[in-house]
Amino acid sequence: MRPAAHIPEPSPAPGWLADRQGRSIRYLRLSLTDRCNFRCGYCSAAGLEAPEALLSVPELHRLVALLARLGIRRVRLTGGEPTLRREVVEIAAAVRAVPGVDEVALTTNGHRLAELAVPLRRAGVTALNVSLDTLDPAVLARVSGRAARLEPVLAGLDAAAAAGFPSLKVNTVVLGGVNDGELAALARHAWSRGAVPRFIELMPFGPGAPVSCAEVERRLARAGIALAPDSTRGWGPARYLRGRCPDGLGGLVGFIGAITENFCAACNRARVAADGAFQACLGGHERVPLRELLRAGAPDDEIEDRIRAALGRKEPRHHMDDPGRLVLLPMRGIGG
Repeated sequence: MRPAAHIPEPSPAPGWLADRQGRSIRYLRLSLTDRCNFRCGYCSAAGLEAPEALLSVPELHRLVALLARLGIRRVRLTGGEPTLRREVVEIAAAVRAVPGVDEVALTTNGHRLAELAVPLRRAGVTALNVSLDTLDPAVLARVSGRAARLEPVLAGLDAAAAAGFPSLKVNTVVLGGVNDGELAALARHAWSRGAVPRFIELMPFGPGAPVSCAEVERRLARAGIALAPDSTRGWGPARYLRGRCPDGLGGLVGFIGAITENFCAACNRARVAADGAFQACLGGHERVPLRELLRAGAPDDEIEDRIRAALGRKEPRHHMDDPGRLVLLPMRGIGG
C-alpha cells in the first residue's frame, strides 16, 4: 500500500506567489487539452479549442519555468484528458526538468494508461490519479458516454500499479442513485492494487444527485469497513482516514468535500486552462489570457504582474454552495 505523502508546509519565501489572503500558491494544475474521449455529465461541456489555440510545448515550458521561480513546486497535468495530447510524455519530462519543480502529477480517465504508464513514469511523473466511478460497464456508459469502456480503464490502472508510481490514487465522483452502492467495492479494488481510493462530492458543474462525504463514511461503515483517524495530508484538499475490511484488506481512504467540507482556507492552488488562461480559483470566473501575452512577446515581469494581480483579487472562498453567486466556467476547459 502506497500512502499519500505528508507534505510539510514551508514558510513563504520572499517573492513567492500568494493570494489576497496571504495563502502561498505552490501547486499548479496545468490543463494540456480540453478534449476528452469520455462525456461525463459532471464535467460540463466546453466548446473545444482549435489545436493551435492550445499552449505549445515551448510555451508550456516557459510558463512553468516562470511559475517555478515564483514558488510553484508541484505541477499536475490535467485536461480534458491529458493523455489525448500527443506530446504528453514529452511535456511531462520537460516540466519535471524545470528547476524548482519537485513533483509532476497527472490525472487521467485511464483509457490510454496501459500503453502510457511506463513512459510517463520514466518521464518523471511520480503521482498518478485515475478516475474510476464504477466497476459496472453499463453504469460507466451511463455516466461517461458510449465511448467509455471499463476494460481499458481497469487494464490501465493495473499497468499503473505495476509501473511503480510512488503515489497512485483512484478518484470516484459519488452520484446518488448511480454508483453510491459500489463504494466499498471501489475501495477494495483500489486497495488490492496498492492505490488510495478517494471519494469526491459532486460539484455543481452538471446534473446529478450529490452525496456528502459524511454519508460516504456512513455507507463504508455499514459495508463493514472500519474507519479510523489518520494524519496523512497531501498537496491537495483531501482529508484521509484509514480503512480496514474484516478480511484485513485496507489502507488510506480519501474524501474531497468541496461543498460540505469547504477547504478554501488552506488553498495552495492555481490553474492554467487548456486555452492558456490563468484562473486563481476553480469557482471563480476571472481569467488572465496568458496565451495572448506569451504570443505577443510579453516579458516575464509583465506576465508575473498580471498573475499577481489576479491572485490579489482572489476571494477568501468559492461560492459553489451559493446558487445566487454561482458563476462556473466549464470544468473540461479548466482542468479541475
